[in-house]
Amino acid sequence: MTTVVPTSEEDPALSVVRFTSELAWADAGPEVAEPQVTRLCVEAQECMVMGRWFDLASLMLTSAEVIFSKVAEKDLECIFTVICNVVTKSESPDEALEMAKLISSKISQQPKDKPALRLKILFNLYNLLENPYSRFYVYMKALSLAIDGKVTEHVIPSFTNIDSFLKEWNLGILDQRNLFLAISNVLKENKSSGKDYFKFLTKYLATFSGEDAYTLSEAKEEAVHTIVEFVKSPDMFQCDLLDMPAVGQLEKDAKYALVYQLLIIFLTQRLDAYLEFHAANSTLLKSLGLVHEDCITKMRLMSLVALGSDETGQIPYSVIKDTLRINDDEVEPWVVKAITAKLIDCKLDQMNQLVIVSRSTDRVFGQHQWQSLRTKLATWRGNIANVISTIQANRITDDGSQAIQGLTIR
Repeated sequence: MTTVVPTSEEDPALSVVRFTSELAWADAGPEVAEPQVTRLCVEAQECMVMGRWFDLASLMLTSAEVIFSKVAEKDLECIFTVICNVVTKSESPDEALEMAKLISSKISQQPKDKPALRLKILFNLYNLLENPYSRFYVYMKALSLAIDGKVTEHVIPSFTNIDSFLKEWNLGILDQRNLFLAISNVLKENKSSGKDYFKFLTKYLATFSGEDAYTLSEAKEEAVHTIVEFVKSPDMFQCDLLDMPAVGQLEKDAKYALVYQLLIIFLTQRLDAYLEFHAANSTLLKSLGLVHEDCITKMRLMSLVALGSDETGQIPYSVIKDTLRINDDEVEPWVVKAITAKLIDCKLDQMNQLVIVSRSTDRVFGQHQWQSLRTKLATWRGNIANVISTIQANRITDDGSQAIQGLTIR
């Protein structure tokens, strides 16, 4: 946090008012400038005496853009440190929020002029604020500035702390929704990791639950982006998008029903279904930025996972060959790819031409998967209980034998 250290007897806030007003009126000549500077300084003093901190902040920001255009960056940061420090004077959280809104708005007016410095000033303001919602407001302003000023790399590191921020800010659903969308937009602008982009898009979509059709329609475009991001990702093979109302609305949408159908194919069907879809909708796939060859690769792995989910746990090489539409000598390399991607655990029985699967990843994890997990846990719990009972029984038997052996016949 930046600390203001007075270097003269004059109050730092009054010094800033004097300096900025002299700068703003410099071209008017001494006869015009001096009365104006004096007037502004007197007004600033009145604000401080009467505790009108919002009015003081407003007065200090009158020439904000003149300051940005004429003052060196080092001095600029010092000036705005003093301005931002005014928020600490108020004892009213509401007044501090209004000042934060005013200051952040002025700082963000020209985002393409010294954007990195403006962003730094916003974060200095953030650190001076005590009210959680005021901090959230300034953070959102920082995200918008980062996008408009094309300095997104400066805010992305903060995304690792979003969970702790959410606890601190204690936001309602609408504010959470706006936050996740803003973060998604930053990641999209920055062309960051597809997984991170997908993660925050999914968080955004999850905030829509049980809303009316009009509200859900706000999320249509983002729902499509999320589906496309999942489909084109080479290392994402599981998601819960099908359970989200924001995604489900696409099923009967005139414009995006085919995108929803594509998601259904990737999460519940196999390669043959995708190839049939591509034959009828190749133009759509290209318009979505999807590469056919990459989709085939992913669907082969997804199809292999689907085969691994079979209750028998054994997959003949011939079935893999036919399902994945590959040659005989490609079966084992594709199984190895699935193992490397941690999609299945298995052994290769080359003599009998079988893949023996011990575990496979579920592409979706819904009610059926939870029920299956519950059954497995119940079985595991029962097995553990039997083992414990057996151990206890053997211990009693051993203790009894030792007692008998210790008896002396008199």
